[in-house]
Amino acid sequence: MDTCMRTSALLLLSGLAPLAAANTIPVAVAANFMPAMQKLAPAFEKQTGHTLQLSSGATGKFYAQIRAGAPFMVLLAADDTTPLKLEQEGLGITGTRFSYATGQLALWSPVANAVDRDGAVLKLANFRKLAIASPKAAPYGQAAMETLQALKLDATLAPKLVQGESIAQAYQFVATGNAEFGFVALSQIMEHGKLREGSAWIVPAALHQPIRQDAILLKPGAGSSAARALLDYLKTPAARTVMQQYGYRF
Repeated sequence: MDTCMRTSALLLLSGLAPLAAANTIPVAVAANFMPAMQKLAPAFEKQTGHTLQLSSGATGKFYAQIRAGAPFMVLLAADDTTPLKLEQEGLGITGTRFSYATGQLALWSPVANAVDRDGAVLKLANFRKLAIASPKAAPYGQAAMETLQALKLDATLAPKLVQGESIAQAYQFVATGNAEFGFVALSQIMEHGKLREGSAWIVPAALHQPIRQDAILLKPGAGSSAARALLDYLKTPAARTVMQQYGYRF
């Protein structure tokens, strides 16, 4: 046996052989899910040997990019309608779509005690700006508008609204002080089951349509066992435990 063969045999016996099927997986991640995904990614990569190439943005923007030929293998959407449309249009692989989490909407301020437990601060309207994500591009923005409509505050607060392209931008408006309050994803302000800073009102689910977030394998990933491994990983108890720490439900 030559030196090369002996080295390979030793690596196999010791369990240190590199994963022959290890691949890089381009993943489109809804902005609200990015904080949780950044926690999940290292565990997945360590477990499988695959590498995740994460891109964060609004689900509506990803939909347009995927239709234009963007080479994402997996979409982790902020809704359940976009993955369905992609499947119907032949851009998503039938049988791979599933709900990986249900998101929660929150009214947030980085200032302690600025937001009360019932969100009554909205009715007072004694603030300059209220940030939301674009209702057309971001499901959390749509949920925010539905909440204002349910509270009959949409007309009153319309002049105070400032819209971000994604929920990440809505969060930035509030974090930088450009808006005193904002409707954000609970996952952006929660970690390890606790609010990171400031004050928040978790919007009752009855005030808006459920934010069911679906994942789907996209056409460029059809033959990728690595991409399928990621979808399987998101269904595991370990992954769901992390998601719960960021405020997601199932």
